[in-house]
Amino acid sequence: MTAKTILVIHHEPNMLEVVQACLSDLGGWNVITAASPADGLQQAILKQPDGIVMDLPLAGLHQFTLLEQLRLQPATQMIPIVLLATRAKWLNLQQLQRYQVAGVITHPDDPAFLSKQLSTLLGWDVPA
Repeated sequence: MTAKTILVIHHEPNMLEVVQACLSDLGGWNVITAASPADGLQQAILKQPDGIVMDLPLAGLHQFTLLEQLRLQPATQMIPIVLLATRAKWLNLQQLQRYQVAGVITHPDDPAFLSKQLSTLLGWDVPA
């Protein structure tokens, strides 16, 4: 079975590194990273990952601009997206449905659970 490829878009370099390590080391997935919305959109179009994990809100970007851009591009409109959020209270179901968000993960206290949460949301095999 070929390992899934995940694009992680996060504006904080330390968190980007932590999320990448969790998903590659614990999840066994190939991980592509992007530190900006523009780079994330470009990577998504070029690499067409199996899933996207993105921080929301991304610095300097209206909260849903990148989601909208990803859904408008034919190459990325069907890629499942999971949001990482410090607080998920301000998100509502209507917003998540509009952009076809697969789920929201609040920044985990224990990053080791991130790959299991992502597996569950995307319906992928849970890492051992």
